[in-house]
Amino acid sequence: MDIAIIGGGAAAVGLLDALAATEGNAAVGGTGTITVFEPSPHLWRGRPYGPDLDAVLVNTPPALMSVRGGDFGHFAAWLGKRGADHIDPLLGQPLVPRSLYGQYLVHSAEKAVAALGEQGWPVRVVAARVTDAVVRSGTRLVLHTDDGQEYEADRVALCMGGGTPPDLYGLTGEAGFTADPYPIADTLDHMAAGDDVAVIGSGLTAVDVVVALAAHRYPGRITLLSRSGVLPHVWQRPDGRRPTHVTVERVAALHSTRGHLALDDLVGLLREELAAAGEDFGELAARLRGTRTDNPVRRLRQQIAAVDDPRIGRRVLQETAHTVGPYAWRLLREPDRARLRCHLRTATSVASPMVPVNASVLMRLLDSGQLTVSSGVDAIEPVNGRFRVRDADGQRTAHVVVNAVNPPAQAAPGMARHLVRSLTGAGLATIHPSGGVVPADPRVHVVGDLAGGGSFITSSIAGVAAQASRTAVALRTP
Repeated sequence: MDIAIIGGGAAAVGLLDALAATEGNAAVGGTGTITVFEPSPHLWRGRPYGPDLDAVLVNTPPALMSVRGGDFGHFAAWLGKRGADHIDPLLGQPLVPRSLYGQYLVHSAEKAVAALGEQGWPVRVVAARVTDAVVRSGTRLVLHTDDGQEYEADRVALCMGGGTPPDLYGLTGEAGFTADPYPIADTLDHMAAGDDVAVIGSGLTAVDVVVALAAHRYPGRITLLSRSGVLPHVWQRPDGRRPTHVTVERVAALHSTRGHLALDDLVGLLREELAAAGEDFGELAARLRGTRTDNPVRRLRQQIAAVDDPRIGRRVLQETAHTVGPYAWRLLREPDRARLRCHLRTATSVASPMVPVNASVLMRLLDSGQLTVSSGVDAIEPVNGRFRVRDADGQRTAHVVVNAVNPPAQAAPGMARHLVRSLTGAGLATIHPSGGVVPADPRVHVVGDLAGGGSFITSSIAGVAAQASRTAVALRTP
């Protein structure tokens, strides 16, 4: 059997690692070939984890950055003693540069490739982009690449990563505008000292840009431009607990018993989790409701001070949003999904928090007046070599604008859109109404954020690794 993996980033690494681990599983067998298609020069790293500044850190503790499904210590074990050089003093955990995490991905991929070769599954890498897929008579799929070559496969796994950052204000091509900030080292190279910098967005990518500017002692004014003005929450120090009520098993049992799953059921599980810890659900709900209305600077200060807060509420939400959430989302009825979408900004802020060391940098810049957070932004336009911004406070100007808007979940990367159209045109896949790709043929699989039908929260490494484990068994099962 011949397997084609389209994409060579973190999702592909997780899939290769999981494929190597299926050896000896009674449910799978046989041998075959694996071909990975990836045109980027930074194989296995993907867009976020290529060479970059050391100030650009992973935004998650090591236990949730393991590319091996079910093994929360895999990344920490690889990191070893080097972790001591990257401890976040508030979090008490190592937070490494993204480029170092990229080395972990390369190491994991190379070990998996070697193991698969020994098992009779040689892996080759084709440095080309797959442009379309068609069905040939029989059971074989045919992939065409942008260099004019043709490849056949029995199974195809789409591991293409997330979408392209949207240009919400139509600034592409304007001098001084950066459409995609990564690698941030290149973005900073195009700025003149003292320029006023406006960063579109206030999420984790925007935080990365601000922290990198601070690390380079950038002297100019920095403004985060956001429609909501909501900053990410701040990670709390891990306490080693694992949820016992908000679990996939409990969700599955509720669905099996009642034949459906409601949002109130999930709230009930969270109430049980908090009650077992002697905590009040109402208090947590009140704090969450304040996300959109509280002053973002005051809330950031409070959350930095609460890194050691023993209350488990936010910790449970942050973990289960990525472990239980994707499973539960697919069981919820559409009215309940719509209720959750109304709280998208709050949910994203909680589920994808910033690390304390970055929060402290933002707080210092905010206190000094160098950084400001602007809300209610409704227009950004080029005027006489600068950019004019209209927001809730009136107008302001900037020399440089950096687009740090995260692409929506399930969005296809720009270079993959033609491939996705060919898959749907050939009847191999469909587009989910809320975004993403849904296989319509058992020979096609999707790993990562492109998987259709998922929630509005971008997939985490932990979620991708779990998905890769399930896909590996399906791929190697005749």
